[in-house]
Amino acid sequence: MHEQSLMADMMRKIFSIVEAENATAVSSVTVRLGALAHISPDHFREHFEQAAQGTCAEGARVDVIELEDRQDPQAQDIVLDSIELVD
Repeated sequence: MHEQSLMADMMRKIFSIVEAENATAVSSVTVRLGALAHISPDHFREHFEQAAQGTCAEGARVDVIELEDRQDPQAQDIVLDSIELVD
């Protein structure tokens, strides 16, 4: 259940950017996984691919940056770092 709400939030952010930029699709997404985010990069990619099916983000490359600092204020967060769009 946690992954579903996480992906729903991530997709809302992505769709908002796509709409604001008048883009047609997403070619790649980069996210930062905090050290305490409790999800592996592979697990994140799997859930992202499922959430993106049938959307403008389907087929986008997903790059994951794993952070190791457990003291970082964003250690529990998953942050949308960057997005590449197709016009």
